[in-house]
Amino acid sequence: MNFEAINSPFLVPFSGGFRIDDQPTRPPDDQADKKTNKDLLKSLVAELRELQQVLYADDRYSVLLIFQAMDAAGKDSTIRNVMTGVNPAGFQVFSFKVPSAEELDHDFLWRTSKRLPERGRIGVFNRSYYEEVLVVRVHPGILDGQKLPEVPDDLTEFWRLRYQSINEHEQHLARNGTVIMKFWLNVSRDEQKERFLSRLDEPEKHWKFSVGDVKERSHWDSYMQAYEEMLNATSRPWAPWYAIPADSKPFMRRSVAQIVVDNLKALDIAYPTVDPAEKARFDEMRTLLEKE
Repeated sequence: MNFEAINSPFLVPFSGGFRIDDQPTRPPDDQADKKTNKDLLKSLVAELRELQQVLYADDRYSVLLIFQAMDAAGKDSTIRNVMTGVNPAGFQVFSFKVPSAEELDHDFLWRTSKRLPERGRIGVFNRSYYEEVLVVRVHPGILDGQKLPEVPDDLTEFWRLRYQSINEHEQHLARNGTVIMKFWLNVSRDEQKERFLSRLDEPEKHWKFSVGDVKERSHWDSYMQAYEEMLNATSRPWAPWYAIPADSKPFMRRSVAQIVVDNLKALDIAYPTVDPAEKARFDEMRTLLEKE
């Protein structure tokens, strides 16, 4: 396992003690303005494009980016803006919503395991198996439909075992060459409200609006408690969480891109070298081509 998470002010500690109430949802006052963040993002996207090509050619590692957040935090737009320059041949994104009947006939990691990126590729999960310790925790009645052999009355141990399953799953992936970076986009309740109102005010955004999203706001404190415990339980050296302030989308996108680029630059990847015997034949091949 060669991957070690780069240091970042947004890195969730591996030792626990992370408190959501202490985390900013807005950028620091001394950070760049909107235009500068957009310019920085453009440069980072160009770097990411080059790094992805090397990753693809090296063909030993895969990269998995996981995004979790409250509704309207900007997951879709962040994925779109950060990955806009990546070659589609080396990139894939999957969104996970309510499990299907087929998915409920398997363990909770099955549906995402089918979508893991191959070596040389960058895969993105827009939501993931973490929904099973977030929305299901806030609404434990969902467990009644999951066909589990046993659901205890006291769910404390149940959630601990799910965290353990997730940690072991991610450690297994890391041992076998998957570089995992996980992003929690930390949007404030007030900012979420403004974004919901914007969706109602602008007809071209109506398709984004869901009555259910607004109803979930009544469970905000329960979600924050679930996120806090999940982040503490599953931020590990082989699969770190980054808590990104999300009230400013330009800052958030640039911050995510910076972390992805810095982690990829730290990998021991390179374009493969050609075998000397094969390289010796290049002049012969050049002569044949020029004679055509």
